[in-house]
Amino acid sequence: MDTPPASSAFTGAPETIAGRGALDALFPGFHHIRVATANGVHVEATVGGSGPPLLLLHGHPQTRAIWHKVAPALAERFTVVAADLRGYGDSSKPPASTSTSASASASAPGSATDASAYSKRTMAADMLAVMRALGHPRFDVLAHDRGARVAHRLAMDAPTAVRRLALLDIAPTLDMYAGANDAFARAYWHWFFLIQPAPLPERLIEADPAAYVRDVMGRRSAGLAPFDPLALSEYQRCLALPGTARGLCEDYRASAGIDLVHDREDRDAGRRLTMPLLALWGEHGVVHRCFDPLALWRPLATDLRGEALPCGHYIPEEAPQALLDRVLPFFTAPDRDIAAEAERQP
Repeated sequence: MDTPPASSAFTGAPETIAGRGALDALFPGFHHIRVATANGVHVEATVGGSGPPLLLLHGHPQTRAIWHKVAPALAERFTVVAADLRGYGDSSKPPASTSTSASASASAPGSATDASAYSKRTMAADMLAVMRALGHPRFDVLAHDRGARVAHRLAMDAPTAVRRLALLDIAPTLDMYAGANDAFARAYWHWFFLIQPAPLPERLIEADPAAYVRDVMGRRSAGLAPFDPLALSEYQRCLALPGTARGLCEDYRASAGIDLVHDREDRDAGRRLTMPLLALWGEHGVVHRCFDPLALWRPLATDLRGEALPCGHYIPEEAPQALLDRVLPFFTAPDRDIAAEAERQP
């Protein structure tokens, strides 16, 4: 899809937001903005540095705070825009869409919504609007987990907007569902919990959001040790905000429904990612254990490279220097070097 979604139109100039507490401490020298995207939704982001634009997108159950260990180094080379996805952090948390259409039947069993308000297409359009509002019609993207799924859709729907794309610790959504086995379901239990019909999972998360953050993140391979207490408190603060539990659930419901429809449409039409793609994942994580990321990305991308890093799932916080060592050359190398690297990949 070469034409960006219509919902990527933004409704106003970025608004500066002062006094973001822990974020001010985690991102010294940066500033915070709010951008109206579409249908009353706003996205908040932390911005700093100078140079070519680089969009950073976080995962679940986190916020833009995940980038605090790498943002200062990135800001020496780039204009860094670390955004909160809709449904997460301090961004808007709109209600789910209701539908009786075919897309609704593809949603989680028993769901009364089609989750299109949280489709990766809609979430990607938010980010395109943010970058355009900041004067960046073309930019690089570095994204983790849920944000990487948004970035994948952004690069598919608006390929001329994304110069280079780096995805952290994911395999393609369609392949992960298709290849789900006992080991994957036990490790990624939240994929199947969060898609249950509302309001069951929302109610359980809202009963103790801080415990949900600690349990989900702390049960990964590295435990809670990699997380700065300020960042952890920020994740807990944001999950406790009204609507965040719903936003998380609708994000996952969309991935189990309408997002798979969009992914199948791309494959049926033979559409592939055409910009340079860097796939990185943690060698101690579930993606490495249950899937072959490069083998799964190769049919979907024309220019691919990647490798496992010595960490678990939360790469920006577990292995910040290893991440910088890999993404800085990728984003800064001349085009001819990037092309030569892709040719050397097995």
